[in-house]
Order: sequence, then structure tokens, then C-alpha cells
Amino acid sequence: MAEARPLRVLALHGYRQSARRLRQRTGALRKALRGRAELLAVDAPHPVPAGAEDDPDGDDPPRGWWFSGPGTFEAGEAAAAPVGLEESLSAVAAALAEHGPFDGLLGFSQGAALAAMVCALRARGDPRFPVAFAVLVAGFASRAPAHGHFYREPIALPTLHVVGDTDAVIAAPLSRELAQCFVEPVLLAHPGGHFIPAAAAQKKAYLEFLERFRPAQGQAEPPAVGEA
Repeated sequence: MAEARPLRVLALHGYRQSARRLRQRTGALRKALRGRAELLAVDAPHPVPAGAEDDPDGDDPPRGWWFSGPGTFEAGEAAAAPVGLEESLSAVAAALAEHGPFDGLLGFSQGAALAAMVCALRARGDPRFPVAFAVLVAGFASRAPAHGHFYREPIALPTLHVVGDTDAVIAAPLSRELAQCFVEPVLLAHPGGHFIPAAAAQKKAYLEFLERFRPAQGQAEPPAVGEA
């Protein structure tokens, strides 16, 4: 009998990153998941103003999913007028429709925060987001009052929350706080900082979590978007 197909996972990069940069930084993870899950990264719709660390001659400008101020983003800021989220939700919906079907999401940093919002919409029955789970690495809940509705009710979608104990960009308490917004979240802490870990201990946790969603041998492909 043929082996079960790998899960298909849509991957959402962090602020000031891009799909290509996320692919470069997930080589070890993709190797760890080989045969079990395939990652497809997509670009956020909003270019971010170039910073000193960016290559001015590069063909891969940094991007973001939303801004807390004009061309800026700060995870801990309670932004009064955040900009760009609706376009990003539409971009994720379009990617799921055009490149799907997908089984779940993987998000890193701001991409994890966005994935959590997608999970909330999915849990409410939004048909644009047909996913069954999410892996949220260095995630956080948006402090913007306009985004508060995403977290008002416990989010009933399975999630694995990856928390770096020494993360200096998204502090561990912020990621743990996001996990508490979900029903029965799975927590995976690691001693490192702001990156997607893929050492032996993390590989084991990823595979155990993902195994819950792998189709049985011989099971049909998931229905395409819009199908019953």
C-alpha cells in the first residue's frame, strides 16, 4: 500500500523578510520534515522601507504583513491605526485558493501572529481559510485595539507554539500569551532565540504534532476550496 502523502503547509515569513528568505532559513526544518510535510512560502503584500541592513541592490525587498505606523512595525505597540492587515488576509486566502489545497499553516514572528488571526477566522467558519492546524514560531497577539476581536473567544483550532526562551525580538512571555488564546495549545520551548529551531528535540515535537493530521494510507486528497 502506498505511503500517506506529505502534508502541505503554507508558510508565512516574519516582518522585514520574504518568501525566499524564509526558504533559506528553514532548510534544516524542511529536511527534518521530509516525507511528512512540504512547506510553500509566500510573500507578504507590503514592501517595507529599506533599512541599513538591507541590500540596496537586492532583488528581494523585505516585506511585511501589516504596519503599526507609517512604514513601521513594533510587535508590542498598541497601534491606534494599524494598516495593511486586510490586504494580507486576502493574500493568504488567495494563496490557499491558487496553490492549494493546504492542510495547515506555519508562521514565523509577524507571520505567526497573522497565522493566529487566520486560525481565529477559520474557527469562526470563514470559508476562505480551509486549514486544519498551525505551527506558530515566535508568535504574539497584536496589541492593536482594532485587532482585539481575533482574541475575544478561545480559538478552537489545533496549534503548536514554538517559544524561544532567549528570544530578544519576540520575548517568550508574548508567545506564551498567544498560546493562551487557543483551546488546548501545544507548547514547545527551546533554549534559543529568534529563529525556527530544528534540532532533534524539536524535530520529534514537530513530527508528533503533525502526525495527528496526516491522512491514512490510501485516503483521498483533501477537497479543493469550494468543494464539499
